[in-house]
Amino acid sequence: MDSVLERLPERARVAAVRLRSLGDCVLTTPALALLKCARPDLEIGVVVEDRFAPVFSGNPDVSRTIPPSWSALAGWRPQLCLNLHGGPRSAQLTLASHARLRAGFEHFRFRPIYNLHIPAPQPILRIERKAHTAEHIASAVFWLGVPLQEVPTARLFAHAEAPREAIVVIHPFASAPDKTWPAERFIALAKHSGLEPVFIGAATDDMTAFRAFRCVQGAGLEKVKTLLATAALFIGNDSGPAHMAAALGLPSLVFFGNSDIDLWRPWKTDAVVLSDPAGIHAIPLARAVEALDRLGVKA
Repeated sequence: MDSVLERLPERARVAAVRLRSLGDCVLTTPALALLKCARPDLEIGVVVEDRFAPVFSGNPDVSRTIPPSWSALAGWRPQLCLNLHGGPRSAQLTLASHARLRAGFEHFRFRPIYNLHIPAPQPILRIERKAHTAEHIASAVFWLGVPLQEVPTARLFAHAEAPREAIVVIHPFASAPDKTWPAERFIALAKHSGLEPVFIGAATDDMTAFRAFRCVQGAGLEKVKTLLATAALFIGNDSGPAHMAAALGLPSLVFFGNSDIDLWRPWKTDAVVLSDPAGIHAIPLARAVEALDRLGVKA
């Protein structure tokens, strides 16, 4: 029996729904690369909120980003709508796409919306262990008909080509206190690195503790991409910028709190991940200094 990909006509349009979440958006790019490599003729559109659209800008695997509105998606007329997000809004958009083929993971709610139900990643990937998030997302395109193979690195493309600089980009924030390593230890580690520290944060983050250093606050993702593309090293909590750094090939030191490291560790980059059974605050500075020295990045 022909696979779903084999049933798609030449130059078919595929809408991948990935509304938000910086890390998830970055970790969707390996699956898009696999899909485009298997069927270069496809037009792949990503349905994504405007603030996360820069993750996909400049990516040759993506024909366009599509705002998450019913009219925009239906007007693009995809033959296949692949929901990689889950949840009620993405389900509504999948239905509103009027695509003949509508795919979603079989654990998604609103099952009748989909006429293609993607199973758990383990049988697709032929593994018994946990699947990293990048592998889980990629399993969807393997099930659709992409030949099973190694899942590649994530892909980000900065607009400006610039040489690496002797800077370390540090993201000392996270979504919750139990995912945030103490600020004073980030400062001590920054001084130990021998590189110029650049602290980054969202517009709502309190950067008072880091004002003695260069700070970039509230920057759009395009600016963050460019900054990371020119850095020599990334240090931060488990968060979206850590996945951006990995996609750009940056050596990275990442602190984990209660997130599952097997699912969320930096994907295929030179990285050291630190955690502690007692929580992220229990990771001592000395252990981080040792890990940083192991990465071997010097000014």
